Amino acid sequence: MAPPARNTYHILATDEIDGEGLELLANEPALRLDVVPTLPPAELLERIGDYDALVGRSATRISEELLRRGTRLRVVGRAGVGVDNIALDVATELGIAVINAPAGNTIAVAELFFGELIALLRHIPRADGAMHAGRWDRSKFLGSELRGRALGIVGLGRIGSEVAIRARAFGMPLIGYDPYIADERFQSLHVRRAASLDELLAAVDVLTVHTPLTDETTRMIGRRELAKLPPGAVVANLARGGIVDEDALGAALASGELRGAMVDAYTVEPLPTDHPLRSAPNALLTPHIGASTAEAQRNVAVDVCLAVRDALLRGELSRSINIASVNGLGWTELQPALTVARRAAAIARALLAERGVRLVRQLVLRCGPELAGGTGALLSAAAIGALEGIVESDRLNLINARTLAQMHGLALSVTESPQLEHPRAIEVSLSHSMETITIAGVAAAELPPRITRIGAFHVDITPRDTLVILTNHDVPGVIGRVGTLLGAAGINIAEYHQARLLQGGEALAAISVDGTVTEETRRALVELPDVRSAAVVHFRGA
Repeated sequence: MAPPARNTYHILATDEIDGEGLELLANEPALRLDVVPTLPPAELLERIGDYDALVGRSATRISEELLRRGTRLRVVGRAGVGVDNIALDVATELGIAVINAPAGNTIAVAELFFGELIALLRHIPRADGAMHAGRWDRSKFLGSELRGRALGIVGLGRIGSEVAIRARAFGMPLIGYDPYIADERFQSLHVRRAASLDELLAAVDVLTVHTPLTDETTRMIGRRELAKLPPGAVVANLARGGIVDEDALGAALASGELRGAMVDAYTVEPLPTDHPLRSAPNALLTPHIGASTAEAQRNVAVDVCLAVRDALLRGELSRSINIASVNGLGWTELQPALTVARRAAAIARALLAERGVRLVRQLVLRCGPELAGGTGALLSAAAIGALEGIVESDRLNLINARTLAQMHGLALSVTESPQLEHPRAIEVSLSHSMETITIAGVAAAELPPRITRIGAFHVDITPRDTLVILTNHDVPGVIGRVGTLLGAAGINIAEYHQARLLQGGEALAAISVDGTVTEETRRALVELPDVRSAAVVHFRGA
């Protein structure tokens, strides 16, 4: 997005944005800033047409109607992580950059974890309550120290890493589990790597989770996992509600298996008044205040105001989470190619995972000459496909995907290749050590995106909601057995493409289906006669 041809840009700031961020905008001669309280929707609709940018927090809903009324709008800034209050698809359609501040709460959450852990182990809330009630119950509050207690960290991203740094200062031995982070990150943080979640659970006194909420992490810590912790362990969830099964956690607290728990994020918010955790005396509960510090609010304000300033004055969109155009390729024109790149990488990642490879080291993208203007965005889209389910979805986008890939030890490269099968062809290769998977596709004009090659097999299939990829012996009867099993499971087949090699008796089936394929169904497919492997890819987005 190039800056509009205008000498002065008018910005509306609302929702009590921190003043330090606003100063960055107010001190620019080319920017005119209006700071107003949160406005009623009708009044905001009347005013929005005068502004080139809007900066707010969660209190103001950036609706489709508001965006369409804002005929001068070029940028919407959200001083916070989420963008749930913004009609992102409409903003993209209209060429409006949407910018958020995903990293501002990192320190706040890490510090809250230790504040709550010390409060729990030293009985601070109960001791304070007794004092305010007029009692001197010193003998009842024998606590424990952090020093020497093994801390298990599930998820070694931004927040998990900051927790690890601070835990070392307390003298806590550190064990981590994150199959998507390179060994170098573990080593630099002095965290011993656990080969599995079960290995970590058996070795820790305190367990904390810092992962996104995905299909893989939903109820990751359930009844079975809690039972593997040593007696008297402490469990913390300051990440996302649903990662720790709250019913199982309540039961483990009630039975005495756990010494305590700290919870700041819940499956349902606000937390219902009759929720069992509310009655657990050994649970320290807070109302999702992880980012609720003055410093965090200042950080997100500064981050977003800097990005809005740069977007208006220099057309700099490195912090935008959407794209209006890329080197002359409009969003509508580029979108099918982004879909092919993202889904090809997701297929390659799933096939490597089916072979037991979860830590991908390299991504190579090749594209036809008609897509040369969008190579940066296409590489980002492929990185998204490789990282989905590994990092938080509200942090993963076309702009930051490459930075996050670097953080996870994934090397990226892109080249234009006129030798590909089509001028709008895309080829994505993911590698780990000597293992490489290559997926190719085509994003031809006015046609649905297609996957045209999976490894050595030539196919022709649209990657819809879910793709099932089978390898099998090239013998009669396999297709019928697969179709019968999927039909019995209530799974509708949209496309079934069978490919085979000229030599070797190997075959591959690419099956596009509607809805979800469960792990139970996948295992049943593998158990069919002559089926060698089965991978399932649930596509998360375009």
